[in-house]
Amino acid sequence: MPANLPPEYHRIEAELRAARTAEEKIDIYERLIAVIPHHKGTDKLIAMYRQKIAKAREEGERLASTAKCAATHKIERTGAGQVCLAGPPNAGKSSLVKALTGAAVEVADYPFTTRQPAPFMMPFENVKVQLVDTPPVTGELMETWFPEMVKTADALLLVADLGDPDAAAILDGIAGRLRERRIELVRADADVPPPYFPFRKRTLLAANKIDLEGAPRAFEELEALLDGPFERLAVSALTGRGLEPLRRAVFGLLRVVRVYSKIPGKKAEKDAPFTLRTGSTVMDMARAVHKDFAEKLQYARVWNAASLDGLRVNRDYVLADEDVVELHI
Repeated sequence: MPANLPPEYHRIEAELRAARTAEEKIDIYERLIAVIPHHKGTDKLIAMYRQKIAKAREEGERLASTAKCAATHKIERTGAGQVCLAGPPNAGKSSLVKALTGAAVEVADYPFTTRQPAPFMMPFENVKVQLVDTPPVTGELMETWFPEMVKTADALLLVADLGDPDAAAILDGIAGRLRERRIELVRADADVPPPYFPFRKRTLLAANKIDLEGAPRAFEELEALLDGPFERLAVSALTGRGLEPLRRAVFGLLRVVRVYSKIPGKKAEKDAPFTLRTGSTVMDMARAVHKDFAEKLQYARVWNAASLDGLRVNRDYVLADEDVVELHI
């Protein structure tokens, strides 16, 4: 008996690709069960999701139990990508995270307000980027776990204090310590072919507190003194100056494309794009949708703002940002 699943089912199922925690998965499974028509043709499907809920709850309980026994600094990646922040005491990392995400981040005028790494979600257009706020670091002050966190992140956002005359020397010290741990900071447009050793991390510098008196001159001097190939943006977490260009530049660090799925005869679902690595093909998207699509894919049609209007393409077609793709199996 056919399942006759409604369009709402496929929209909710697509959210599974971004789910990382047991709680997120359970919520999606329960919503799927709620929209599935209840008849003999869907009994096995509903039973499968109930089993998945039970398994996810067991996983969540196991992880919670482990967390009680041992502290961990591993942050589970969610959203379009993970960007780790790094900067000295009072550079304004937490203020910047608060301004970019709107989250209730603890901010104070004294150093070491941030004691543990904490993830927050930064909205950018129709996706979210995970920003990881971290305790202060310098060339002399760096927790042993911090370089390992940078290695697992997709990119690094350095934060400088334009009110500190030693900002350039401090940032050079941070970069030097990371080099000792085999982490190389590179430009946002640099290629990082996996696997790569030492670790190459696309890096952006946010020069904070541009609102201070004398900060514009300090920014010019920072550009001249700092030994690093990465892009530098002058911003103010206090006034909001430069935050939108910074938001776009942070998204650019991830080197991903947003691709929208389209069911034949329906409009594209542009509220929940697939985020794929730059250079991904139609086949890569098919794998992200479901293994059945990858196995049975015959061809696809692509729409975009440039010139394509339902062009039929093969599975090796390279996707661009904001392409609309209709998979045919």
